[in-house]
Parts: sequence; C-alpha cells; structure tokens
Amino acid sequence: MSTDAMLSAAAAGTAAPKRRRMGTSRILLLIAGALVGLSLVHLLTGADDVTSQGAIQAALQAAIPIGLAGLGGLWSERAGVVNIGLEGQMVLGTWFGAWGSLQYGPWIGLAIGIAGGAVGGLIHALMTVTFGVDHIISGVAMTILAPGLTRYLSFITWGSAGATQSPALQRDQIVRRVSVPYVDRLEGLEKHHWFLISDLAGVLRGLLVQVSLVTILAVLLIVLTWVVLWRSPFGLRVRSVGEDPRAAESLGINVYKYKYYAVVISGAMAGLGGVYLSTVSATIYRDLQTGGRGYIGLAAMIFGNWRPGGLALGASLFGYTDALQLRRGSESVHALLILVGALLLALAVWELRRRNKVVAIASAVLGILSYVIFFTVDKIPTALVQAAPYITVLVVLALAAQRLRMPAADGKPYRRGG
Repeated sequence: MSTDAMLSAAAAGTAAPKRRRMGTSRILLLIAGALVGLSLVHLLTGADDVTSQGAIQAALQAAIPIGLAGLGGLWSERAGVVNIGLEGQMVLGTWFGAWGSLQYGPWIGLAIGIAGGAVGGLIHALMTVTFGVDHIISGVAMTILAPGLTRYLSFITWGSAGATQSPALQRDQIVRRVSVPYVDRLEGLEKHHWFLISDLAGVLRGLLVQVSLVTILAVLLIVLTWVVLWRSPFGLRVRSVGEDPRAAESLGINVYKYKYYAVVISGAMAGLGGVYLSTVSATIYRDLQTGGRGYIGLAAMIFGNWRPGGLALGASLFGYTDALQLRRGSESVHALLILVGALLLALAVWELRRRNKVVAIASAVLGILSYVIFFTVDKIPTALVQAAPYITVLVVLALAAQRLRMPAADGKPYRRGG
C-alpha cells in the first residue's frame, strides 16, 4: 500500500465524528437568503446603499485582502504552524508590490510583492520549524519588524519626503480591470428600486463590472486551495503533518519539508493580499496600509472552520461590514440592525432547540439589543460605524466557537524522531 493510501486510510479511521458540511447547495441557499434579507432591509428602511453597486464593489474590494490573509493562515495552520505574522507578511507585500509595479510594471510588481510575502513566510518557517521558536513569538516579531523594514526601505528609495508613502502608480503600472459584457446595462433596472430585482441588479453590477484581474486571481486561488489540499496527494500530506506529524513521519513523510512548503505558500498568499491593497484598492503604497487585515483574515479563517468555503463567507461578511463605512455608513449600519436582530433571534431559537443555552441566551440578548438600538437611535455614531468590522469579528467568533475544530497538531512543537 502506498504512503498516500495509508494516509487516507488513517484519516478515515481517526476522523472526528462526522459533521454536516456546508455543500454548494447550502452555500447558494445561504447567499440567496442573505440577498432576500438585504432586499427586505432596503424596502423597509429605504437605505439604498445596502445593495447598491458601489457598496457591493467596495465590499468585494475589502473582502479580497482579508480572504487572501485568511487563505495564508489556512495553509500554514493546516500544516500545524500558527502564523500570527500574516499582518507583517502583508506589509511586505504592500511595499514590494508597489515598488515592483513602479519599477517594472504591474505583473512583475505583483510577482515581487508575492515573493516579499513568501520571504516573510520563509523566515517564520525557519524560526518555528527549524529553530523551534514559539509560533506566537515568531509571528509577533514578524509583525513588528516588517513595518520598520518597509519604513527604512521607503526612506532610502523615495527620500525623506516619501518615508511613509510611495509615488502614485500610473495607469500603465496598474493591473487592468474587466467587465462581463452587458451587465452594466442593468443600471436602469437597479435605479427602479424594485424589491429583490433591483437589489439583484446592484449586486451583479458590483461583482461583475470593472473587476480587477487580481480579484479574479484571488477567487481562483480559493478554489485551487480546496482542490490541492483536499483532492491531491500533496494536500493530504500537508494536512497529515498538521494533524499528526508523528504518524506522518512513521510513513516516511518529511514533516519539516511539508511544513516549510505550507508556511512559504502562506506568506505568498498574505503578500498577494498586501499587493492588492497597494496596487488595486489604492494606487499608492502607504505606511501601515494593512490596518489589521491580517488579524481579521485569521478571524475569517477560524470562522470558516479552517476550510476555504467557510473562509470565503467569513471574508465576505467582514469585507461587507468594512465597506459600509464608505457608503453612508451610519444610515446603512442603522438599517442593517433589523436584519442582524432577526438573525440573532433565529439563532437563539435554533440553539435553544439544540439545548445550547449559553449561546441561545447570548444570541437573544444581542438580538433584542439590536432592535432596542434601532428604535431608540436615529443615527449610529461614526466611531461605532468604524468599529463595526471588529465588533462583527468578536460577535461571530464568540457565537461560532463551539462548532470549531482546528487541526489537532496546530501550534504544537515538533522535533524529528522526538
């Protein structure tokens, strides 16, 4: 029997009790339900920006770097290495992506930014896998050192006046955007404000009009990650070293090598997220441009239960709440309290039926609080709107914590033959 066949048999024999996974049909049903819910919010409150093209476009643009950071965390943690340094690796991607685009054009700049993040991943792998440094300490060190390094590089490259930002990218230095033919003609339909139909038109225009090729690449990487990690011998070996490195070693797998592969890929994904921020979301590099998205990406990965599909949903949720700040945020967040309250109360009923009283009570309290705020406050304070993505992270992770299962050996030290 081959090594991969033995790994598959071992995984089948030692797997955790089977849980209902979110298949394609359930994901589509969830997306349809979310669209209907947002359409109802639009109808009841008149908040146009909850489903407008601009809001969806901004949400997509905010979700991509979060999703790429989460994808980086997924690769690393599936191999048993916690990568808190994603934020620092994203910072490296922002600087090297902008510098490379300014010097050599958009696609070479993209590759240089990815390489910058991959080098950060390689350093993290060297510290944690080879030298056995605590994963959290190594990741925090990476996050502290990367901004200092990029500040120094900015100073020597662009002079003291450019120590915190680069020159603006010109049109020929930016990866081009594409549109699906005829979709932009739905603009008239969107402006009619018909229930569901106009909302669907706004969503389609936001997702399919003037989309960067880097965005398409990022979406393809989510699919590719699922295929490689769950449908290939290479992915099986990566996941095996994150679940039980001793068993993998006994089958002749070089555990160190596969950990290195995964962590370097992790850094490359985070680097691509950084390139996206400095060359797609903006056309200029700025100091500390990541704004904590590496940490939110980790939260999206945990929300998605260390799987690409759930990660994509989590990144979309956090990206949408982040984008609302730019689209009449106070009005939009206030309107969405109707939907948030309904979802929390529905979750409370569901958890109560499952006899999970703690989550049920917490959900019910938060749901009632949402409606209290909606009916007693006319305008959400700007500070609360700006904090909405982070509040979403905390609430979602708190409510979802009991269904999560991380890789068994995630973050645990490993020594060959030990």
